[in-house]
Order: sequence, then C-alpha cells, then structure tokens
Amino acid sequence: MGDHYGFSLTTFSPSGKLMQIEYALNAVKNGQPSVGLKASDGVVLATENPSSPLYEEQAKIEKISKHIGCVYSGMGPDARLLVKRARKIAITYEDMYGEEISTTQLVTRLAAVMQEYTQSGGVRPFGVSLLIAGWDVEPGKPLLFQCDPSGAYFAWKATALGKNDTNAKTFLEKRFSETLELDDGVHTSLLTLRECFDVGMTEDNVEVAVCNASGFHRLTKQQVKDHLGAL
Repeated sequence: MGDHYGFSLTTFSPSGKLMQIEYALNAVKNGQPSVGLKASDGVVLATENPSSPLYEEQAKIEKISKHIGCVYSGMGPDARLLVKRARKIAITYEDMYGEEISTTQLVTRLAAVMQEYTQSGGVRPFGVSLLIAGWDVEPGKPLLFQCDPSGAYFAWKATALGKNDTNAKTFLEKRFSETLELDDGVHTSLLTLRECFDVGMTEDNVEVAVCNASGFHRLTKQQVKDHLGAL
C-alpha cells in the first residue's frame, strides 16, 4: 500500500504521510553522520567525510556567509544546490539592507525553498537534512538549526544526523552541558561522532568547523589531528 502512494509526491497515504518525504528522510538516515553542538561561546559542526587517494577532496561543511555555515547528511548534489541557494539568499539580503542576514531569517527562507519541493509537480523532495550554525552579531549569541526535507526546521542545543543518529543523540544527552566552551564543544562533538564511526577516526575522514563572534571557519587537518589526539 505504501508503494502505491509513494508514486505521488502530493498524495497523502492513509496514515497521513507523504511517502516521498519518508523516502527522503531515509536517504538522510543512510547518510554519513554529522553532529552539531551549541557551546556558550560558539557552535561546533563535525562530520564524517571519507577520503580516497583516487578523487579530489570535496568538503561537506560549507560557509554561507561570514557568520553562518552548514553541514549535511544525505545526498551531496542536493546539499550543494541548497548551499548555492542559501548563499544567494544571504547575498541578496546584504545587498538590499547593507547588513548580514540573521541565522533565523536564512533558515526560515531556506526551509521555505525545501517545502516548495514537497508540493510541486515534476520535482522531488531534497534527500538531505542540513545543520546550520550561526552567530547573530546583534544579540551576540550562537544558534544551531536543523532543516529537514519536509521544510520543517528546529532549533537545537545539540543534535546528530545520519547513520546511528539515535546512539549519537543519546550520547549527547549524557554529555551536553550549557556551560561548555568551544574547545570542550569540539571535544564532545568528536566523541559523539566516534559513536557513529565504523572505522578509526583520523584527520583525513573527519571535518570540523566552528562559528563564533569572529566568524565561521573550518579547522585545518592539523587542528583536527590535535583534537583527535586529545580524545
């Protein structure tokens, strides 16, 4: 029965679900794990990004504007399209108002784009969930949001996406504290990510980024190696 309703993007199943959205969420759950954690003085994003000597490195953590960045779990091409759209939203806002877009406004507008793809003919939902980290300069506070294929978005203190996300969230519930500072947040994020790993963690298969008052930036491989060595 589910497969029958799964053919149509805009038809609800008897259980009240849009099956194409369920399939998109399955694509996220099968994706590589990602972790987001809000510390007292910034936000940490960490993700698995397997490397190979055969192909050029493709970053999973992307910068959107000076104080906003994101990571994804799910289908890479879908994520790249959304990142491109998010950058366009941010640049358009800055050109119009002369200041950087707030994290909440960006998330709201990007979630609206994702929602459009759940009700339009000839398209499919994005097979990706995003963790968006930001620092709002005016109140001077960190923010962490999750955007799902349905167009729903949530504010989190800490969360995880991708494979074994349930185990990772359980681990975060035990280890998270509101008083964590950024360095401790990186440490906790990497410990959480390790819960989802099938192989050993190295600087070649892990990406980490932080967002604070000075902006959003990815850690170098040497910095990631130093943090992994301290685990």
